Amino acid sequence: MKEASKREGSLEAPTRHPLDWKSEQFYNLDSLNSELERVFHICHGCRRCVNLCDAFPTLFDLVDESDTMEVDGVDPADYMKVADQCYLCDMCYMTKCPYVPPHEWNVDFPHLMLRAKAVKHSLKGSTFRDRILSNTDQVGKWATIPIVDVTVNAVNRQPWIRNLMDKLLGIHKDAVLPEFDSKTLRKRVTPMLKTLDAIPTRPTATGRNTTGKVALFTTCYCNNNSPVLGEHLVDVFQHNDIQVTLVSKEQCCGMPKLELGDLNSVEQAKQANIPVLAAMVDEGYDLTALVPSCVLMFKQELPLMFPDDPDVIKVRDAFFDPFEYLWLRHKEGRLRTDFSNSLGDISYQVACHLRVQNIGFKARDVLQLVPGTQISVLERCSGHDGTYAVKRETHDKAVKIGRPVARKVKAAQAAHLSSDCPMAGSQIAHLSEHEAGALHPITLLHRAYGL
Repeated sequence: MKEASKREGSLEAPTRHPLDWKSEQFYNLDSLNSELERVFHICHGCRRCVNLCDAFPTLFDLVDESDTMEVDGVDPADYMKVADQCYLCDMCYMTKCPYVPPHEWNVDFPHLMLRAKAVKHSLKGSTFRDRILSNTDQVGKWATIPIVDVTVNAVNRQPWIRNLMDKLLGIHKDAVLPEFDSKTLRKRVTPMLKTLDAIPTRPTATGRNTTGKVALFTTCYCNNNSPVLGEHLVDVFQHNDIQVTLVSKEQCCGMPKLELGDLNSVEQAKQANIPVLAAMVDEGYDLTALVPSCVLMFKQELPLMFPDDPDVIKVRDAFFDPFEYLWLRHKEGRLRTDFSNSLGDISYQVACHLRVQNIGFKARDVLQLVPGTQISVLERCSGHDGTYAVKRETHDKAVKIGRPVARKVKAAQAAHLSSDCPMAGSQIAHLSEHEAGALHPITLLHRAYGL
């Protein structure tokens, strides 16, 4: 009976095994194909994840159109077509698959796709387009030069330029592209920072403590594209007597390179960021960032790639989603509720990389403290993924993935559309034709406080 129960699915909490990415076997193509065939066979017999990303429909079409209508009829050369559609959202692992560890079948579909991407990158490298899109630090450094930022933004609005970018670079002409701002977050926030007396901590119900001192990892997006979000976070945190500073120096967290399978570049980013972040933890700071993918990188992906690095673990344990942090402060009796403005109806899309952090809907919980506020939670993917919606070959698929949540937003006609991921919010606002656009939850809280 016990063995039968294990085969039907595990009732234990999912666990992740470290990524053995430095072993020779990890990059062995025959070994990879053998594991892909094993896992694809399990997925083919289950098919619970068919409504997530396009990786699963791609796999099932390959199987159904093969001579045997089984995985053994699929040419291993086509396995990579499945991996190309996976953007590592982790939702299959966290919400659908009954065979994840500790189940004996040990299915970790996202990390198997990551291994496939890493093998592909080791054999073929990255395209010029993908190197540009994933080099967020260099692009941001160039595009935020004064006057250049205005020029880049204006050029990106020209249809004929977008057609050229589509044909020459493979950046889809209809994709929503972020604007750049020469007044970066680092330039804006430094004059705003105040020295506050951090309130002593006490244990919370979850066992996690807050120090009342936070170092903000600005992220490429918030620093270069949407610096106002960082201003709002500083205002909100300082309003709640939380001392805020910026991480002294940083590089991209490495998520764009991870999604390409360029794990050596991820390691380079880790070597630049982790010592700085660990030193700030030693100085008594908690850590946060406004983009869920960046938080997830430090909370999950780097610890799984470098499980034996004590500084990586130290940083992991000190990293919080902003609203996770604010909710802990509320549980400690230290969140101010002197709201001056109600927010009305909010359609709130929970970003995939926030959902897989297993912290619950803390933005919703905090915003619900605001009188006269009603929140409808939308647990559907936007399909954006940072670059998936931008690439010519996957833009239409991203739109298809994002349409269900866009339809719900359009039907609700709420006063506000919000998402923890700025890029997901922009995608949904575009697809739903939401006139007011999307606002980050931190901006909504900023308004509620009247700051």
